[in-house]
Amino acid sequence: MEDINIEDFLKIDLRIARIVNAESVEEADKLIKLRLDLGNEGEKTVFAGIKKAYKIEDLTDKLVVCVNNLEARKMRFGISEGMILASGDEDEGIFIISPDAGAYPGMKVK
Repeated sequence: MEDINIEDFLKIDLRIARIVNAESVEEADKLIKLRLDLGNEGEKTVFAGIKKAYKIEDLTDKLVVCVNNLEARKMRFGISEGMILASGDEDEGIFIISPDAGAYPGMKVK
């Protein structure tokens, strides 16, 4: 993997977001459609490949870390306006990166 410098890293706008709605994407094996509240930053729709790891009903109100300034991407099922951070893979399991208590929607991650 190629190294980036601090200026490249500072271009990434990471924000705390609250999942306000999660819906299964019936035609997709891996995707869940998430509606994220980013506080003063507004709301975004994000498609996340976490269907095999998380139940829809367990995601509402969960705090996550969102790449807020990722260019929107047209997908087969709609437009994804960002990305949530997760670790792992389908073999190890997928684990959403969640902030500690006290973090709130819109808070900048530094």
